[in-house]
Amino acid sequence: MTPNSSPALPVLTEGQDPRYADVDLWPVSSVLDALAESQMSAVAAVRAAVPELERAVNAALPRLLAGGRLFYVGAGTSGRIGMQDGVELLPTFGWEPERLVLLLAGGNDAIYQAAEGAEDRKDVAQSEIMAHNPGPDDVVIGIAASGSTPYTCSAIATARAAGSLTIGIACNPSCLLLGAAEVGISIVTGPEVISGSTRLKAGTAQKATLNLISTTLMIRMGHAYRGQMVDMRVVNEKLRRRACRMVQNLTTSTAEQAMDALKATGFNVKRAVMLRWGIAADRIDPLLAAHDGNLRTIEAQMDATGERKD
Repeated sequence: MTPNSSPALPVLTEGQDPRYADVDLWPVSSVLDALAESQMSAVAAVRAAVPELERAVNAALPRLLAGGRLFYVGAGTSGRIGMQDGVELLPTFGWEPERLVLLLAGGNDAIYQAAEGAEDRKDVAQSEIMAHNPGPDDVVIGIAASGSTPYTCSAIATARAAGSLTIGIACNPSCLLLGAAEVGISIVTGPEVISGSTRLKAGTAQKATLNLISTTLMIRMGHAYRGQMVDMRVVNEKLRRRACRMVQNLTTSTAEQAMDALKATGFNVKRAVMLRWGIAADRIDPLLAAHDGNLRTIEAQMDATGERKD
């Protein structure tokens, strides 16, 4: 150790828990029970971080309402978890594809197999994120179990320097990623049942954290109404049936009336609900634009003026 240097902080996710030293000798039921217990502890760690998640949502919301994009950045398991969360926003909440940027170290090939050395490329991270011209309305989420992945930390630092809101999610405290991001979220999960295999409880904690952040953002942006996915993309028969049930639940409609409204609006649940409220077809889009697509505020206006007819 050189003078004035300090020892590196331990990477808790790389540690070994002595309780599991002989796990390969345990009966199957005991292995499964240990894994299940570790998953539960991961979710408990996420719940403990709700104040940090609230800070991240409150910082991200005005930027996304202003038209900003949502970036997910990561490497390996963490990067693939980020991609999964981001991709699901498109069919579930009707999030626009042009407002989603997914960056995985090693590119699309790394979705299916490990990209050796890709997570160490700071220069690639910088060039890849700058290729998307991140700006002040954009929200960039970096995910890394260790919190020290060079690709992710470099991308977050670059985006922050460009003025974007940066959120770092890591499973180790006081790590590089949390310092590089404007909002750092530490979900401390500790050693895995299989030492270093962060696809286990660290992965669960990261996915749960992203679930909470992205879903809360979508709710606050009006993509959910009365617990329903009113911006869901209706792309198959199962979803047509679900859409019909939603319109029925949200209005005083029969199944036939709900389906007629859906057909008239190109199977857009939100617009079908408004049509069943008695709103003229040519007023629907202007109202959605005026209310940022929020059915709750449109409903309040209709009730206040007596215009709602369902």
